[in-house]
Amino acid sequence: MHAISFIQDLAVIMLVAGVVTVLFHRLRQPVVLGYILAGFIIGPHTPPFGLIHDEETIKILAELGVIFLMFFLGLEFSLRKLFNVGATAFIAALLEIGLMLWIGYEIGSFFGWSKMDSLFLGGILAISSTTIIVKALSDLKLKNERFAQLIFGVLIVEDILGIGIIALLSGIAVSGSVETGEVFATVGKLSLFMVVALVIGILLVPRILAYVAKFESNEMLLVTVLGLCFGFCLLVVKLEYSMVLGAFLIGAIMAESRQLPQIERLIEPVRDMFSAIFFVAIGLLIDPAILVEYAWPILVITVAVIVGKVVSCSLGAFIAGNDGRTSLRVGMGLSQIGEFSFIIAALGMTLQVTSHFLYPVAVAVSAITTLTTPYLIRAADPFSNKLAGLMPERVARVFGLYGDWLGSIQPQGQNVMLLGMIRRILLQVAINIALVIAIFLSASYFAVPLAAYLEPWVAAQNLQKALVWGGALLLSLPFLVAAYRKLKALAMLLAELGVRPEKAGRHTVRVRKVIAEVIPLVSLALIMVLLMALSASILPTGEALLVIGLVAVAAITLLWRWLIRLHSRMQIALLETLEQDKHGGDPH
Repeated sequence: MHAISFIQDLAVIMLVAGVVTVLFHRLRQPVVLGYILAGFIIGPHTPPFGLIHDEETIKILAELGVIFLMFFLGLEFSLRKLFNVGATAFIAALLEIGLMLWIGYEIGSFFGWSKMDSLFLGGILAISSTTIIVKALSDLKLKNERFAQLIFGVLIVEDILGIGIIALLSGIAVSGSVETGEVFATVGKLSLFMVVALVIGILLVPRILAYVAKFESNEMLLVTVLGLCFGFCLLVVKLEYSMVLGAFLIGAIMAESRQLPQIERLIEPVRDMFSAIFFVAIGLLIDPAILVEYAWPILVITVAVIVGKVVSCSLGAFIAGNDGRTSLRVGMGLSQIGEFSFIIAALGMTLQVTSHFLYPVAVAVSAITTLTTPYLIRAADPFSNKLAGLMPERVARVFGLYGDWLGSIQPQGQNVMLLGMIRRILLQVAINIALVIAIFLSASYFAVPLAAYLEPWVAAQNLQKALVWGGALLLSLPFLVAAYRKLKALAMLLAELGVRPEKAGRHTVRVRKVIAEVIPLVSLALIMVLLMALSASILPTGEALLVIGLVAVAAITLLWRWLIRLHSRMQIALLETLEQDKHGGDPH
């Protein structure tokens, strides 16, 4: 009977969703709103009677919808796009998210809501909707305009920061407090996990998919992709992060494989089905009585979303050096909330830390701002012209001088190349250090089972710690050697730039050599101190550390060339995967 009831519910959902979405398509409105309206129509709060009987099973299917939604978002994400978005995306996204988090919290406090409701409201308002914006720009045939490309850049940065907000809110919900130290620790751990997961994933997953693709079986590839997706989500949950993070990351990893177009084609129907159920499930939770009761907060939050996002994103784009018209078009294009907001609202309900009214309020605000998005994009040009006409001449002159000043401080000629080299070296050092830290944290995490495994052969606890810590250090040697070499290259570059013959005279060569040797050695010493602090639980005694150090030095001396060759192979494999052409020139 349960199976029949479930099939009946699924049939009702799909039939009503199909009818409503066809209607919305004819009216040229976002299909997402059609799904939500379908859920509202068949929901338990809509008279004369509810058509859905097994809401719990529908909620489980909706969770799958979230996974596929974030997985597909990851597939559309690209590390190359992130590197190419430029200052506009980062400044606009950081300004927008910072301002909207604060506005959301203040609005919640103004209405007397709890601290958790206010925090989650800030998170709900922080991220704009990729799905809705891409649809609106496509319908208006503006997808290839310069301001649209800037919007896509902001959305890429927002997606990353949105994942961070979800992780932070999960941690705050569990601990029940907002401590600055905890926030920094959470952000640090999250950043470390994402870097390590992306590096290792990009080295392994595209090769697995390439091997499976050789069999030329869509079924085999689809099953492998879904297996990797769910398996990685499970791993992320075991590490006490959100499934949403896992789905997004594994999607971003698969986005670097040659099979990306084929994977998108296979996953898209599955994504469409489960994401439809997710948005219908959102509609099921809408209670008209709550919408009437909270009509005033909904109106205030809607105005705050539109005004706050237009101001923050336009200001961010202008600060980054764009003209007023382009900046305003960016701000007006990003003035809505969508799928991320639903996920954050659902997170609060799942963790049972937010009130029952927050979810329908978020849905109502999203629906209103979604409807206003195309009109705001169309109104951006006339509005910017009107503003330009009303702006005092002195203010316009100040804005013009600011643009000229930005142009004058941009690096020119050789400085651009030097800045690019320094940035590239620092990025490579950061990735290598992140991998080393991950190895030591993993050794600490698995210390107990490893000690139990070693106990029949090694009884002394200190010796067990020495073996685990020493093993972590030996595994880290390729990355430590690479970090040292990159730091030495950076030190030599800085020495050449900083020590001029006209000042140092005959000591120029000697001073440059000292700087080139001291900077990498000091940096390496600081890295080792950091590793000891992070792995304090498995740190052996001083005598054991001295022995481990001597063994590591001997290993480096004997295996120096082999360690360099091993790391170079990994780096080449990573770069080859990232640089291969997969997207076929799609702007987004």
